[in-house]
Amino acid sequence: MAKYAVGVDYGTLSGRAVLVEVQTGKELASSVYEYPHAVMDKTLPDGTPLGRDWALQDAQDYLDVLAHTVPAVMKESGVSAEDVIGIGTDFTACTVLPVKADGTPLSFLPEFKNRPHAYVKLWKHHAAQDKANRLNEIAAARGETWLKNYGGKISSEWTIPKIWQIVDEDPEIYSAMDRFIEAADWIIWQLCGRETRNSCTAGYKEIWNKRTGFPSHAFFKALDPRLEHVVEEKLSRDILPLGSRAGTLTAQAAKLTGLKEGTAVAVGNVDAHVCVPAVGIDGPSKMLAIMGTSTCHIMMGTEERQVPGMCGVVEDGVMPGYFGYEAGQSCVGDHFAWFIENCLPASYYEEAKRRDTNIHKFLREKAEKLRPGESGLLALDWWNGNRSVLVDVDLTGMMLGMTLQTKPEEIYRALIEATAFGTRMIIENYREYGVPVEEFYASGGISQKDPMTMQIYADVIKMPVKIAGSLQGPALGSAIFGAVAAGKDAGGYDSVFEAARAMGKIKDTVYEPIPENTRRYDQLFREYRTLHDYFGRGGNDVMKRLKKMRKN
Repeated sequence: MAKYAVGVDYGTLSGRAVLVEVQTGKELASSVYEYPHAVMDKTLPDGTPLGRDWALQDAQDYLDVLAHTVPAVMKESGVSAEDVIGIGTDFTACTVLPVKADGTPLSFLPEFKNRPHAYVKLWKHHAAQDKANRLNEIAAARGETWLKNYGGKISSEWTIPKIWQIVDEDPEIYSAMDRFIEAADWIIWQLCGRETRNSCTAGYKEIWNKRTGFPSHAFFKALDPRLEHVVEEKLSRDILPLGSRAGTLTAQAAKLTGLKEGTAVAVGNVDAHVCVPAVGIDGPSKMLAIMGTSTCHIMMGTEERQVPGMCGVVEDGVMPGYFGYEAGQSCVGDHFAWFIENCLPASYYEEAKRRDTNIHKFLREKAEKLRPGESGLLALDWWNGNRSVLVDVDLTGMMLGMTLQTKPEEIYRALIEATAFGTRMIIENYREYGVPVEEFYASGGISQKDPMTMQIYADVIKMPVKIAGSLQGPALGSAIFGAVAAGKDAGGYDSVFEAARAMGKIKDTVYEPIPENTRRYDQLFREYRTLHDYFGRGGNDVMKRLKKMRKN
């Protein structure tokens, strides 16, 4: 009899579940739930104002995802809960929240409802940049060897700058929290009733290393005396490897989801990293770009290399036995959405309406008629800062070459090209430091819905682009880990490699580089690199000066 696994993927604006047949990887049903609170970046629900660069969420939305999507896929598929052997989840990261000893988020408590630091800090919460800057200065001055495993800089998006911001700005919240935990681990706590910490977020976001552990007490004390014992007091040294079982569904979680009590629950994971087995990747030098509001670039290698500007290299951080490499771009889908929402004239919307077509499709149809370089435009893709390879959220976007003849579709295409150039910077940076990139895969909504963008990427990076076979790559990956948590005896798998080969998939569609386009993009990329280094490596810090003026 067929067995099934559920995968739940928590994104930036919504959560989705997919029900997958374990033996084949066939997806029987999927369901999406939009977060009612979305991203809080201006005010809390009660109107309490937030500062600049804040990005918060409400943990109740995450529970509501389970209550809506999992019962929905069970109902749609008609599968019995008796035949569901495992559930896995993944989350955006670093997305962290302060909780009490029993897992209750501080934001659920009446006395903290109007306190911003009591809420979930989303991955793109950048208000701790000053803490990240200081952390990097202190680590470099102390000669902390682990810093090179993170490309030489810890991002403001990661755990330690975020918790340091709480210590500095609201010490009462810091004192009230018993744990500061990744949402990836918190949701597992809600499912199986016990706190666990996964090696992926610990390694990439919390400065933990499988061989050496966390940085020393002396380092944390050098940041702030109150942080000296932060690992023992607010985090955890009990780290579980990916592919292991966190526990089983509690009676309460079974009631919430409609699954059976005792169903295996996989250790938490990160949305980008969990997607690797979903496309069938089971070895090194194959880069996967998970393209959504932002893009995360994940790859495995056979040895640990220290590459400036990467987000991190973590042993077993993606799949067992390999070193997992992570890089990323902070603004991709957000980039394109910003332009459409803020920069299109009314005439474009009117024309799209007359043609009875979606505004995104209408704009793409115009943009895809342009040849590389035809617009005379070149952009820097830093509307939300630069994650790799500069690791600097204080950088901002730029558009060069506009004239009175410039059309919206030309700007739109230049923004897309800029993100492709950013990806090429990441690839070339890896190669320069001895980490080969031999194949390129893409997953996420953009890869599935936007052929023009994927062709541009193939032309810019000069490599074929292979497309994930699932519309819900991370959710499928989570289901794969759910099947591994269940184990072979229950009808699942004993290794993620075996599960990936059986359940992972890619489309027949492959975007091949077009030689004429690659030659033109080589010329544009040289100009992009010049601008990238000039504005991003200290040649001219005007972006930071302007941002500082705006803040003041």
